[in-house]
Amino acid sequence: MRIIHCADLHLDSKMETNLTSEQAKERRYEILSTFENMVEYAIKNEVKIVIIAGDLFDTAQNQQKTIKNRVLNAIRNAGNIDFLYLQGNHDKDDFFKSLSKRPDNLKLFCQEWSGYTYDNVVITGIEFGKEDNSGIYSELILNENEINIVVMHGQISGYRTDNKGELIWLNALQNKYIDYLALGHIHEYKCEKLDYRGVYCYSGCLEGRGFDECGKKGFVVLDIENHQITSKFISQTKRTLHEIHVNLTNMIDSDKIIEKVENAIQEIPTKDLLKVVLEGEILEETEIDSSYIEQKMKSRYYFFKIVDKTELKIDYLKYENDISLKGEFIRKVKSLNTTEEEKSKIIMMGIRALVGKEVKE
Repeated sequence: MRIIHCADLHLDSKMETNLTSEQAKERRYEILSTFENMVEYAIKNEVKIVIIAGDLFDTAQNQQKTIKNRVLNAIRNAGNIDFLYLQGNHDKDDFFKSLSKRPDNLKLFCQEWSGYTYDNVVITGIEFGKEDNSGIYSELILNENEINIVVMHGQISGYRTDNKGELIWLNALQNKYIDYLALGHIHEYKCEKLDYRGVYCYSGCLEGRGFDECGKKGFVVLDIENHQITSKFISQTKRTLHEIHVNLTNMIDSDKIIEKVENAIQEIPTKDLLKVVLEGEILEETEIDSSYIEQKMKSRYYFFKIVDKTELKIDYLKYENDISLKGEFIRKVKSLNTTEEEKSKIIMMGIRALVGKEVKE
């Protein structure tokens, strides 16, 4: 038996923080298309079940009927595949639950443990919704002789805490005969051991939407044979987001700086979204024209931005005897009744401010 585990699609996200309104609209439909392509993959590869572990949509305010209808059509057109959908913390409008005629192959979970059985495979899930979810773990009863997949959406915690929101207590799920814990909420792929028998897995999101979601994104394919589960991560993204750090320590020449940036990003496909972070200690003589670099690179990529996080390296002692504001400031600080370490820190911060570089704590 073959199963897909996906989560956190956040269809209809605004995505206008970095993108123009036209690009944001394009990205929304690209992410929807990636979902449709995943369904096509499922059809072609004889997948029997698609588990959606929460946050299929983003917020009730942003959702468009066109996108919802395309999701429904994709599900209906894959009539031989069951879609098991568990709502996440963003899925608040009960769209599927309110349908007068829901596709037969779309099956839902609720705020009590419920399950679906396929031969000897049992898929059990629960949606968070109660203020106190601490009692749900003792209510989960599974058969040792079946293959058990459990679906939840939330942040994992090794131990019980006072935070009773959407927190998943891993230790309370151990030794429950779980073979695969299919999770949603974290937008990065992660698969680790749960206990002697099973694993827990975040499939991550299908497509990155912002620079907190860089790198490969996709879904997980489970193959179940001879009472064993094997899994693999599949990526079919339209675009990938990248954050590249470039160290400019002691560099001065602007052409060399541009060359170093270009070398750092030359392997990145032009269709992708790219953020370059400049860092390191630069000299006072160094001139970084971030706007120029951004304009130079912008036309090469779908989206490009540059962030300057360099620190100014200053030999403040050379100003000590100056007849200037810098010299007067240094002499004033050196006369303070404090440690040399503290004086050096104050002088460095002050000189950076006086030469026009942003002071960074």
